[in-house]
Amino acid sequence: MITPRYPSAGTTIFTVMSALAQEHKAINLSQGFPDFAIDPEWESLVSAAIREGYNQYAPMAGLLLLRQAISHKIQAFQDVAVDAETEITITPGATYGIYTALTTILEPGDEVIVLEPAYDSYIPNIYMSGGRPVCIALDEQNGFAVNWEKVFAAANTRTKAIIINNPHNPSGAVWAVDDYQNLQRLVQQYNLFVIADEVYEHLVYDNNPHISLLRFPGLRSRSFVIFSFGKTLHATGWKLGYVVAPEPLTAAFRQIHQYLAFSVNTPMQQAITTYLLQQQKLEEGRALLEQKRNFFLEGMKGTRFVCPYVARGSYFQVMDYSGISELPDKEFAIWLTRQHGVAVIPVSSFYSGGSDHKLVRFCFAKRQETLQLAIDKLMTL
Repeated sequence: MITPRYPSAGTTIFTVMSALAQEHKAINLSQGFPDFAIDPEWESLVSAAIREGYNQYAPMAGLLLLRQAISHKIQAFQDVAVDAETEITITPGATYGIYTALTTILEPGDEVIVLEPAYDSYIPNIYMSGGRPVCIALDEQNGFAVNWEKVFAAANTRTKAIIINNPHNPSGAVWAVDDYQNLQRLVQQYNLFVIADEVYEHLVYDNNPHISLLRFPGLRSRSFVIFSFGKTLHATGWKLGYVVAPEPLTAAFRQIHQYLAFSVNTPMQQAITTYLLQQQKLEEGRALLEQKRNFFLEGMKGTRFVCPYVARGSYFQVMDYSGISELPDKEFAIWLTRQHGVAVIPVSSFYSGGSDHKLVRFCFAKRQETLQLAIDKLMTL
């Protein structure tokens, strides 16, 4: 008999809600994937890479030309120099990168601070790596801000790491310099590692820059920073990401990576290498998603949902439904899908204790027609 590493693991809420949406032919604003086509130029670049013979194993760390393109991109957007050979590793998606980073640093009994609501892979990944999560709630009443007093109070000699997410899923909140300064004090005081999930780095809105952890040398020396091409290029099913860490941490990370995935599909790496040289494409992608957010928010003004906090980044907008129903959020999400044909994610699913604040998460990374159809249905509530 096999004892599960994470006994409470079941089917994720994203799978459940997407299946429910399909069953009831509902508009799926639950799972965070676009329903619009990727850039045709990227399609052409992948096809060209296949024709040109980029079809065998890539180097374990990833194509060097791609890592060099990433290094140039980080220099351009963050004004930070990253060594392409020793500090960047290409991975089969960001979730893989998070898991492998945790496995790299955790030993049995280590504690990891998790800021909730949190992406659903964090806690299972911690348990599977032998650690124990210590969950601290973000301040929903203050735009999902970090309560640093609670974070410092939770840290102790058993604390090994903290996971941060900026821009944040599900709330769309973004970090300020003050947050990083507080994080740096925490890391120095307790000698912690940081797992920084920055998959929505190029989806920050309202003329605000993305402030990466990489800008802070005192943090960077103790951190794994995880990124996603799938989110940046709106092709989530291609499962491509990368991890940036200082050379000693990268070497330890690659010791595990080489026996898990070893390498990532080669033609897509080659295609992205060429694509990243056109950095204006990243700005076009950001502008497209900001327009979709604005369209969705404007349309939702005609519904009974209330926006407690405008998403400043990511694919997602949280909405308050307390004026519509007293149902718990999971029951409300199921009812909304079955009875009104719009699938959403209950925000309680992002809390280990199922904390329910009558909030649901909508994905606005959809075609305008899709968003309008959903808004029309929601106006009938």
